[in-house]
Amino acid sequence: MRIRRLLLAGAAIALLAGCGGEDTSSPPSAPIGSGPAPTPSPSPKPTTVAFAEEFNAGQISSDIWKPEGPDFWVNNELQAYVNSADTIALRSNVAGADGGVLVLKPKWAPGQDTRSDRRADFQSGRIHTRGAYDFTYGRAQARIKMTEFTGVWPAFWLLGNGTWPATGEIDIMEFVGEPGWISAALHGSGYSGANAFSRRYNFPSGLRVSDWHIYSAEWSSTAITFAVDGNEYFRITRGEVERSGPWAFDTPKHIILNYALGGDYPFGVNGVLAPYRGLPQSTVDAIKAGEAEMLVDWVRVTPLP
Repeated sequence: MRIRRLLLAGAAIALLAGCGGEDTSSPPSAPIGSGPAPTPSPSPKPTTVAFAEEFNAGQISSDIWKPEGPDFWVNNELQAYVNSADTIALRSNVAGADGGVLVLKPKWAPGQDTRSDRRADFQSGRIHTRGAYDFTYGRAQARIKMTEFTGVWPAFWLLGNGTWPATGEIDIMEFVGEPGWISAALHGSGYSGANAFSRRYNFPSGLRVSDWHIYSAEWSSTAITFAVDGNEYFRITRGEVERSGPWAFDTPKHIILNYALGGDYPFGVNGVLAPYRGLPQSTVDAIKAGEAEMLVDWVRVTPLP
């Protein structure tokens, strides 16, 4: 496995806060980069882990995680990204979590958009590891649970460091508010946007996206395989990709966790036009009430066997 910066679990990486019980969760921590970071609490140290963010210390490290700012805008989404404790936070005492969790959540914030060419009545959080942790090949996985509201668009994905889509995008988990399924996708030159290679994962009876699940992608020089809770559901080979365009997956990618709202993909699924494109009033009300969020228990990258 080729890794630009090797980080062992519990070593140079700074971790985030907490432990287990949703009704008694702690107040949110400060956003990325504000205040001193405490000594990280102990984390698992399997020898196979190349990168591990266990979210078990007191602050998100700006050495590893970079917040996206409000000027960023793609896919006709409805949010402006901000580095705020309201949108990027840590929480302890979350039921079912293995320690603390990262919380990404949207916020109702009309009249605060800094771009004149966009109507973003919401703020939200997006963080990435570009330049701090980039890797080529391996198994990337995260343990995540999400609340279920139509038109939200949280995601866990890998993105190339050059021009899009030529340097590739691996969408490990995208959720657009349909509780029975998530999806995965690959984007590159000749197979991006609506023409990407993609597939849905339908949860078995009795399971929902609002449960804790491990979402993963195993990425090699010859194929990429997606799984949920260890159940493989989508495998695409280099040869299959190259029938549509160049294989864009031999160069480093960085990790992204974000919470978008509305935009092209949710709208293409739900067809909602009002009050916002892809986002119904019921979801707006849930955001105003602080109910929409994505919780991330941990993120890990391991070398291939």
